[in-house]
Amino acid sequence: MLMVGDLLVSDDVVKEHFACDLNACKGACCWEGDFGAPLDKKELPILDDIKDKVAPYLSNESNALLQKVGAYTYFDEMEAYGTSLLPNGACVFMTRDENGIAGCGIEQAWRDGVVDWPKPESCHLYPVRVVFDKKGADYALNYDRWSICHNSCNVPGRTKIKLYQFVKNALIRRYGQEFYDQLDYLAGVVDETEV
Repeated sequence: MLMVGDLLVSDDVVKEHFACDLNACKGACCWEGDFGAPLDKKELPILDDIKDKVAPYLSNESNALLQKVGAYTYFDEMEAYGTSLLPNGACVFMTRDENGIAGCGIEQAWRDGVVDWPKPESCHLYPVRVVFDKKGADYALNYDRWSICHNSCNVPGRTKIKLYQFVKNALIRRYGQEFYDQLDYLAGVVDETEV
């Protein structure tokens, strides 16, 4: 484990190679699993504010669910809020392109300049997951190894991109440039000591 500021960072985050291959996995993380994308409490009012602006990017089924239950749901088992899920398990904000690859309606609205928030931080950081302490503060960053990514995304030797580099923009978004620069430096030290 590395200590970056007040945050523990799993060795896997700096040692493992990772780069999504959406042509292989089709964005399965948007529809697989038992819970919606984990949400920070600060993200709840943002979702409330933007859901109507994002609606044109979503399916009729997604819009009906947004009207019925809202953009997020409290998941008892996860002990946290997550994006609401359609009956088939897909995130309410999930879209699909002409190749069947999942995307995010929020992110598309952001790219089009309709909203100023790109997507939930947990989606942006994935497959890095934030672990919270008992007070709800960020405590650690871990690599969430999920079978849907193993064969299609995490192929050793296919890429030289380290996991923390893959989620660079998300880490900077959540923790700032100084945090990322310190993490990058420490990751280099780890690499040098293992040669």
